[in-house]
Amino acid sequence: MTALPPTAPASAAIEATGARLSSPNSLAPFSVLVVEDQAVMRAALVTELKQAGVTQVLEAENGRAALALFRSERPDMVLLDIRLPGEDGYWVARQLREAEPGEWTPIIFLSGLDNDLDVWRGIEAGGDDYLVKPVKPIVLVAKLRAMRRLLDMRRRLVTVSAELHLANQKLNEMVELDALTGLVNRRGLDRMLHAEIAAAQRESKPLTLMLCDLDHFKHFNDTYGHVQGDECLKQIGRLLREVCVRPRDIAARYGGEEFALILPNTPRSGAMTFARALGQMLKFLKIRPPGINEDLLLTLSGGITTCIPDANTSAESMLMRADAALYAAKSQGRNRFFSFEMQMDTIEQRQL
Repeated sequence: MTALPPTAPASAAIEATGARLSSPNSLAPFSVLVVEDQAVMRAALVTELKQAGVTQVLEAENGRAALALFRSERPDMVLLDIRLPGEDGYWVARQLREAEPGEWTPIIFLSGLDNDLDVWRGIEAGGDDYLVKPVKPIVLVAKLRAMRRLLDMRRRLVTVSAELHLANQKLNEMVELDALTGLVNRRGLDRMLHAEIAAAQRESKPLTLMLCDLDHFKHFNDTYGHVQGDECLKQIGRLLREVCVRPRDIAARYGGEEFALILPNTPRSGAMTFARALGQMLKFLKIRPPGINEDLLLTLSGGITTCIPDANTSAESMLMRADAALYAAKSQGRNRFFSFEMQMDTIEQRQL
């Protein structure tokens, strides 16, 4: 290692040039890890860094100690000597990069030789800059300022990126929500149904899709007005949210007075039990505008399809089957739920 030549104290050199990161009062906390095996050189660097305004200086005399400090303390920057006992600085730099996936901590290599090959190897190993020892205080502070600016810019970009991601998430949620009922809308339903079909196919689990329609709702709207009709739709929305108790259960407004339910890991028997419970809850709630007779209580008709999806299963085919079962339920007098698969079983039995 190249020893420090006799010079004026580091603090005097820094004070004489006014070389500091920033005003001590305005500087946010900034920590530097110094990895240097020579105690005299390390002490000089620590003094220079503290005089420059660095709020915390960590010290390591070898690569293993440096890695342990890096993982536990997460410094803002690393000053890393190339020539170290045991593993050299290039190895340490590679390990530091592997220890912070998706993050970036500036690494400045230190070397007693101004060698182009050392510079190239350092950059290839993950370093960002290079200083020749003995390090001049004014040059050290200039490097610190440059790396601090880059680090601050990256952190701002990360923050802005996270804010944009969150804003996009909220925007997507708004785009996929029905404004009246607060349920998922048709667009959200289509996306989620595709996702649940793929999940059920991977897991070899049954998936149920249920389409529900408010009986005679057009007549209800024409008779009592759209304001009262919208209030009824809101109440239906609240009911469907309440019955979807599992995390992956999805309630959606399919359009107008039609609603949809996606029920993962629900077999045919469970789907029919769910439908009966839903009908009973709707009857118990007695959803209707003030002053309406008991005979005009709202009821639901529903179509159900259940399958363990395979490569031929699509969202469109499941919607078609549920819609066919819904049509059959309405044709048979409404206020009931039909299973597409049970209907097909019945038809097959009649043909035998």
